[in-house]
Amino acid sequence: MKYRLLSAVPWLMLGASGVCAVELNPVVVTATRTAVTADDTLASVSVITRDDIERQQAQSVEELLRGLPGVSVTRNGGLGKVATIFLRGSESDQVLVLIDGIKVGSASIGATAFHDLPVHQIERIEIVRGPRSSLYGSEAIGGVIQIFTRKGGGEIKPNFSIGGGSHDTIEATAGISGGGERGWFNINFSGLDTDGFNSCNGEPGVAGCFTTEPDRDGYRNESGSLRAGYRFENGVEFDAHALRSSADSDFDGGFQNESETAQQVLGASLSFSPIDLWRINLTAGQSRDESDYYKDGAFVSRFDTKRDTLTLQNDLTISDDHMITLGGDYQEDQVDTTAYRADSRDNTGLFAQYQGTLAEHDLQLSLRNDDNEQFGDRTTGSAAWGYRLSDGLRLSLSYGTAFKAPTFNELYFPFFGNLDLQPEESESVELGLYGQSFLGGWSVNIYETTIEDMIAYDANSGLAANIDKARIRGLEATLTTSVSDWDLNASLTLLDPENRSVGANDGNQLPRRAKRGFRLDADRRFGQFALGATLHAEGKRFDDLGNTREIGGYTTLDLRAEYSFAPDWRLQLRIENLFDENYETASFYNQPGTSAFLTLRYQP
Repeated sequence: MKYRLLSAVPWLMLGASGVCAVELNPVVVTATRTAVTADDTLASVSVITRDDIERQQAQSVEELLRGLPGVSVTRNGGLGKVATIFLRGSESDQVLVLIDGIKVGSASIGATAFHDLPVHQIERIEIVRGPRSSLYGSEAIGGVIQIFTRKGGGEIKPNFSIGGGSHDTIEATAGISGGGERGWFNINFSGLDTDGFNSCNGEPGVAGCFTTEPDRDGYRNESGSLRAGYRFENGVEFDAHALRSSADSDFDGGFQNESETAQQVLGASLSFSPIDLWRINLTAGQSRDESDYYKDGAFVSRFDTKRDTLTLQNDLTISDDHMITLGGDYQEDQVDTTAYRADSRDNTGLFAQYQGTLAEHDLQLSLRNDDNEQFGDRTTGSAAWGYRLSDGLRLSLSYGTAFKAPTFNELYFPFFGNLDLQPEESESVELGLYGQSFLGGWSVNIYETTIEDMIAYDANSGLAANIDKARIRGLEATLTTSVSDWDLNASLTLLDPENRSVGANDGNQLPRRAKRGFRLDADRRFGQFALGATLHAEGKRFDDLGNTREIGGYTTLDLRAEYSFAPDWRLQLRIENLFDENYETASFYNQPGTSAFLTLRYQP
């Protein structure tokens, strides 16, 4: 590992600089909180770049994530409907999500509204699989997903796009970026409006959305982002960013059928080196998750949460092959609702990490202690070892512990919350093999995670309780190669998410996790033209703990085409679900049939 050059650049800034997807060795920052090349990190990592987003013509974050190694997605309908991300079989609230280094998500339900995050404001996404509580604290049981907004720099360049398609969908974006050699700025706005389709075929009082409302469930989203910063001659760097997304969504529900939501992130970072071998990063920010719910236009409830965070990180480069990171962070969560007995809590965390190389051996050790206002001390750690068997071939072995503090809903929601809840805890072990050969780049990872004290509904008490256990085993394989000028990216996920709770559900498959998943992306450019396709397949899953409600497997094929008819101008066409596969990812919730979308894009 070579840390001297990388440690001289603030990890947050470098991570957002948009390393191109075709690079064999891109730089990632989320796995270690420091800038490390992909072949040096000992974690299983995927990177989605801005080029990937535009090439795939994706309209949502969940479209980008689904089918990636270890990632399973459920969505309650079409665009803008609630999307749930399961990473390595963990629960949706056991995944930590960052935007430009700022922790986001709802403190009430513990999940992040991926469906409301605008892809047009995103520069890149890093997905780190496996426990990371020893660096980030609560929630990072399944892994960490970090989203970086668009940064800018260089000459001033405008950009815009406009498009429309099925379900009376229309979308437009506009932005400008620049900043010269030392500065950077990027301003972007986007708007989307769709009439949608009927999201749910529910059975009143039985399942699904518990109602029958055969209407079109529309969605509207308006988003904007601003990012700016400057690198001074003495090496001091400052960066500030803001992102806000406001959405209105219609859905089917017996008690509520309309929502007005907002996701907002504000943050700033300062980075400098008192001496050559010491880099200090100071980051502060605030994230908000705001939701108002209505039934046929009448107000029903409000859940607004706010999270303030402050992080101080010190990167000490002992030599080119050895780095020590010491840091601490503070977090305060607040909930604005009349339904809870308590409306705030704070957490202070201290962490340390060592990264080093000794001959052919790579080591990463990390340890963290969290002092939670409500649950006291929690200590987590991880250890990873890598061995370079030969040029282009490396073996890795890792072990890590993680935890998740109960959410405000689990503690205080009327007739469900339980003040006696304790944090969920996990242990994971993983073996990986990474290589470069005549076939291209490839990887195979196998792992086992055991989760104790999982929080679930206890029928005996009628409240949430620490009663569930789970043992999750998995295999993930990836291959990136080229065949006859076609760029191919394939990923395979085999998962065994087993319920280990005492009782009738012992041995059952955890709900909404498919045991098999496969994704293949194929792309080729012919001069001014480009063609591409995504094949995505998942096996059957169950929608309940008792495994009585089965959801069948499915296979979809998406096609895309692009014509660059002039410098900086592109016309793009995307056809989703070409063969009109009728499938569900959650019982009774419909997914889009065959649909098309046409986009005109100007991007210098």
